[in-house]
Amino acid sequence: MTNTRLEPGTPAPDFALLNQDDKTVSLADLRGQKVILYFYPAAMTPGCTTQACDFRDSIASLQGAGYTVVGVSRDEPAKLREFRERDGLPFDLLSDPDHAVHAAYGVWGEKMNYGKVVEGVIRSTFVLDEQGIIEHAQYNVKATGHVARLRKTLGLDA
Repeated sequence: MTNTRLEPGTPAPDFALLNQDDKTVSLADLRGQKVILYFYPAAMTPGCTTQACDFRDSIASLQGAGYTVVGVSRDEPAKLREFRERDGLPFDLLSDPDHAVHAAYGVWGEKMNYGKVVEGVIRSTFVLDEQGIIEHAQYNVKATGHVARLRKTLGLDA
């Protein structure tokens, strides 16, 4: 399976997904804001927790620069609610159980996992402008250190 990767300058695919509180959040709701949309494999796993906590720990500077952070995984809202509460995550986590939005963003497909090719979530981050246009598309990011590298890309070095 080949992924269609999104490129900077193209419109981000629209979506409407349930968040951790069973409320629908759509990309249209976020218009007028700069958005950091990140896709991660599974709530409460070590790498995903590291990444989410890095976003949490950087939220003041990200929000100060006008960014809204949103995480997306295949987890159900109840698990996302538990993850958010357990780690004090101050941003929405969205549920995409059928991975349709993952597929639209090119983040569902073949990847290497412990030396084997498996199908699953390709950890990726997208930065969208106020009109929903992709400014940065980062595929196959590492959980550890990703937020620091992203902050550098966005000119937000601490």
